[in-house]
Amino acid sequence: MNEAHPPVEFETQPGRYRHWKLDFDGPIAHLALAVREDGGLSPGYPLKLNSYDLGVDIELADALQRIRFEHPEARALVLSSALPRLFCAGANIFMLAGSTHPFKVNFCKFTNETRLFLEDASRESGLPSLAALSGTASGGGYELALACDEIVLVDDGSSAVSLPEVSLLGVLPGTGGLTRVVDKRQVRRDLADVFSALPEGVRGRRAVEWRLVDEAIPTSRFESAVTERAHALAARSDRPGGPGIALEPLAPEVTPAGRHYRHVLLDLAPARRLATLTVRGPTGPQPEDPAAFLAAGGEAWALRAFRELDDALLHLRLNHPEIGTLVLKTEGDPAAALAVDRTIAAHRGHWLVREILGQMRRTLRRLDLTAKSLYAVIEPGSCFSGSLFELALAADRSYALDDPARPVAVALSPLSGGPLPSWNDLARLSARFLGDPQAATRALERAGPFPAREALAAGLVTFAPDAIDWDDELRIALEERASLSPDALTGMEANLRFAGPETLATKIFGRLSAWQNWIFQRPNATGETGALSLYGRKGRRPEFDWRRT
Repeated sequence: MNEAHPPVEFETQPGRYRHWKLDFDGPIAHLALAVREDGGLSPGYPLKLNSYDLGVDIELADALQRIRFEHPEARALVLSSALPRLFCAGANIFMLAGSTHPFKVNFCKFTNETRLFLEDASRESGLPSLAALSGTASGGGYELALACDEIVLVDDGSSAVSLPEVSLLGVLPGTGGLTRVVDKRQVRRDLADVFSALPEGVRGRRAVEWRLVDEAIPTSRFESAVTERAHALAARSDRPGGPGIALEPLAPEVTPAGRHYRHVLLDLAPARRLATLTVRGPTGPQPEDPAAFLAAGGEAWALRAFRELDDALLHLRLNHPEIGTLVLKTEGDPAAALAVDRTIAAHRGHWLVREILGQMRRTLRRLDLTAKSLYAVIEPGSCFSGSLFELALAADRSYALDDPARPVAVALSPLSGGPLPSWNDLARLSARFLGDPQAATRALERAGPFPAREALAAGLVTFAPDAIDWDDELRIALEERASLSPDALTGMEANLRFAGPETLATKIFGRLSAWQNWIFQRPNATGETGALSLYGRKGRRPEFDWRRT
């Protein structure tokens, strides 16, 4: 995917899907993969064998969102294929081979997030999932299945599951396959080693014995067994049924200078390799109970603002790789933002409020993984309170103006202590104070806001320059950051943002950032004679540099 490729758009809706069929049968949502060969996001590669590119995954991410918000009657999800004897061949190899390095890594990051959000739907939204493999699932296709709660494979003598990346392409499975095989499905490490070096994969009974799938089912009863399993999954769900809400298009104003949504402003300064992202707090009456949230639908500030922020972050990643620093700002009434947080905390047991909280959580996690230096700027008129203060906690540094003539403050809310955890499953406040847990407790117990100097003393901001030094300190900080190696900064930030315990997600993204980022640039994979570059070329075999490093 060359640099001249038109900007990627992330908004879609079921009527525009080209690759997925979304249907509902009572409590069961069905997502069937039927990739259009000529429907690639970019010309030059046919999407054969249900292989996917970013466009396929954008539709999958949208479908998951719509099931969560628009179809609370769905209590289980079945992922299947509409093509005979084939589930999915994984990420399209020719798309990967022809893409720029930044695109490859951002593509892998988005697919990883989508699969983790599928697991999040089961854990947090009562939407368990079943991968119904009516044919072979290879590479990313099997990795998609691994993100589901259960996997069943047709036992027809030929269908298999496989991770062929190491043996055929000279790269690693890019969507968490190695981690989920041993951590989630708890496959024995020696068997996982054999499996991961076996390009043809594992079939039938052996796949069950090795824990790679939950059941291998003869063709004659495959459909009935899938239905039975899906209804068993649905029976354990707490989703309530009833009407959902519509997720309306965001319709930002797009110009060369940025994207302006209703509540989020993205302003670009390419010459400085910098962007400013401003989130406006709530204005006007906001829902105070679940019935009011249902009436407001997708227009409630807490939902729409975080959907807009999510879309803006994705555009920054894929369409503006040259932007290295992201300045985070907020505007609005802190009291209004805190009131929304209190309402969400009080009613988070309601299915829609739970989903809105989930949207906030997933968007903030998207920010955590964005490969930009994040600098929060807290100035007069800011609204860094409660859920919006999470932006400052996610930042690599935060600057608060200490000027009695123009006071600023930050504040915590009931959402600050745990309901919006990062990928390490810790509240960002807790992760900030790993070495002093009582500091987080003291901050949460405080009833009122923290003016700049007190926020500095409490460890809630990094610096609090006075009015004399403010402009120069910010300018110098941003200019210094822009002078450093973007590759080194990406690695440094990825190391520092997830302090504390390892989780499945932090392992997956740590390996993606460090290993796959590196391996994608090695000649053994992407050089002129590398395995990824030569894949599919008859008569050409890869030539490797055999030195281990």
